[in-house]
Amino acid sequence: MSRIADVFKPGYKALIAYITAGYPGQKATIDIAQTLADGGCDIIELGIPFSDPLADGATIQKASYEALKQGVTPDTCLEMASEIRKNIATPLVFMTYYNPVLNYGLNTFCKKCVKAGIDGLIVPDLPPEEGLELETITRKNGLDLIYLLAPTSTDNRINIVASSSRGFIYLVSLTGVTGARDTLSPDLARFVERVREKTNLPLCVGFGISKAEHARQAASLADGVIIGSRLIQLIEEDATLASLKQFIYDIREELDMRKTPGGID
Repeated sequence: MSRIADVFKPGYKALIAYITAGYPGQKATIDIAQTLADGGCDIIELGIPFSDPLADGATIQKASYEALKQGVTPDTCLEMASEIRKNIATPLVFMTYYNPVLNYGLNTFCKKCVKAGIDGLIVPDLPPEEGLELETITRKNGLDLIYLLAPTSTDNRINIVASSSRGFIYLVSLTGVTGARDTLSPDLARFVERVREKTNLPLCVGFGISKAEHARQAASLADGVIIGSRLIQLIEEDATLASLKQFIYDIREELDMRKTPGGID
């Protein structure tokens, strides 16, 4: 069992946090990751900055742009991951677009990920129909390749992702890009149900989760929640990370209230 898969105990609700690697700085990224781990995050996504982040909203696009201006590259991200891994056992996942990985070389990139302590990859612009090569290489190297599903996914797409994804399946709560929102989709329950009918893999909901109420709603349906844009906003608002620490504590407390003794909600 992978370190990611080991997170998902029966009835437990996972908290997954996204941050942009290198934003607002490399040292800050390492400190932020430690804060997230200390606060009860179960998995940390490190976003590799990319010039054309199609799936990301304004907050993460800005963070990615600023990191790129500081000279952050995939190699820099690997170095940061290695430093983070020295101090925490929390599973680490790179969220990256396909072009940087392809340009780096699939085999070389995956081998370096393992050396740096990375446990999995999320590649939002890689459709599962075209992912066989990377799937093969990640499995060979013991990395989980985690696919995304949108509410508009067909039954055929859900079947493909269910058979190809490892670790968990990333459910996009709504159509569109990442970003904090006031409400989650009223169709989320049916979407989770559709995917649950096709797989036993853990299901984690992301995009738009920005407060405890959202986490409560998502956790009542799925096995974990993914938060990104709101975390970056808190980092920008309070460089001491005190606000981030309190937010993570509050969300963790909310998720722990959703535990189900016999299994999944």
